[in-house]
Amino acid sequence: MKLYSRSQLIKSSLAGLAVGVVIALSSVAYFSLRSKSEPVDNSEAQEDQSESAKTEISENVPSQPAKTSEITAPVAKKPSSFIEEKSVPVANTSYSQYTQDEQQNISVYEKCNEAVVNITTQVMGINWFLEPVVQEGGSGSGSIIDKRGYVVTNVHVISNASKINISLYDGTSYEGTVIGKDVESDIAVIKFNPPDNVTLKTIDFGNSNNLKVGQKVIAIGNPFALERTMTTGIISGLGRPIQESTNVIIRNMIQTDAAINPGNSGGPLLDTSGKMVGINTMIISNSGSSAGIGFAVPVSTARRVVDDLIKYRKVNRGVLKIAPVQMTSSIARYAGLSINYGILVSEVERGSSTEKSGILGGTEQVQYGSRFNPTTIYLGGDIITGIDNITVRTYADYTSALESKRPGDTVTVTVFRNGEYKKLKVTLDGKESTQTRSSASLSDMQESSL
Repeated sequence: MKLYSRSQLIKSSLAGLAVGVVIALSSVAYFSLRSKSEPVDNSEAQEDQSESAKTEISENVPSQPAKTSEITAPVAKKPSSFIEEKSVPVANTSYSQYTQDEQQNISVYEKCNEAVVNITTQVMGINWFLEPVVQEGGSGSGSIIDKRGYVVTNVHVISNASKINISLYDGTSYEGTVIGKDVESDIAVIKFNPPDNVTLKTIDFGNSNNLKVGQKVIAIGNPFALERTMTTGIISGLGRPIQESTNVIIRNMIQTDAAINPGNSGGPLLDTSGKMVGINTMIISNSGSSAGIGFAVPVSTARRVVDDLIKYRKVNRGVLKIAPVQMTSSIARYAGLSINYGILVSEVERGSSTEKSGILGGTEQVQYGSRFNPTTIYLGGDIITGIDNITVRTYADYTSALESKRPGDTVTVTVFRNGEYKKLKVTLDGKESTQTRSSASLSDMQESSL
């Protein structure tokens, strides 16, 4: 079936009309001449003329509907087809104009952004008149993990805070209280009390054990006080041991190139399903802004720490009941030792599993530290150089090697004793003794002569 445009249809109609007019005029002229040359009865002439006109009309009329049926049928379908083509995008979802990657980003943001909070703190300071005054502290991010108002963030976000403010997506603000802090993992849990008529959105914990380098991740936080900012990137590395402070090394950190800036700390690192796989914690940068090297505490660590903090307000971690002292070159020279690294066992708590496992403390009492603030330590004991498969050179190595251990766990401790290395199977105790806590501060002391 042929298709004609509207202009063609009009032209064809006009041409047919013109032909019909010409034929009608020709017929009139013909009969006029004939009537003049051959006189006939008027009635017969009129009948002939009417019959001729009918004949001409009957010849023309069928051709017109034939063209009309051939032309108008497709014309009626053409507008219908045009409407169907235009209506297809309208029938699709609202995400149809975006790429698959963009749809993914939008979906995760809409699912999780309302569960990300802005945390600001106030700290106590001293003015020029040596009077205590309230000052603005730091700020960071956090994730609501429970509808009762529990929020997970970093310890350094709320460090030294005298007051904590938690701001939600809708602008409402609540005062937060500290449930528990764990310096070894830099994870803290705080809580606020929402009204009964408020239903909080939460972020679920995912699984960080199956992460792959190259996998897409999404960070949401409050960098530079720009609330609920989303950045995307990939996992650049896994299992990174990062020293956060003098005595803290956080192991198994997730490295990402997703932009993390000041204010992102404590916010979630999400997978493409919107589940938390890490807690954004720190960056490596010369400028203080994102340089594409950020680190997050894996959620496998966060889940364990958060559970303990909510239940016990502390992490129920397995420990060696010893008085540890960071080895230095001064101690090594004084004691005549061939190694200057590791953890010197100054004392072992009597009756503990650590003592029963065979770890030995020192016997030679010496004064260590500054002249005005000396501390008593004991030389001659074991020097711990490894726990399981982790080399222990510093106090930070020592604490990080035990970070994931539970009371009752058995670890293999490598010690340097009498010029040789020994491996001992040690069952960990339940909590730190007062000796451990008091001696841990020795690792912060500057190296000095004995």
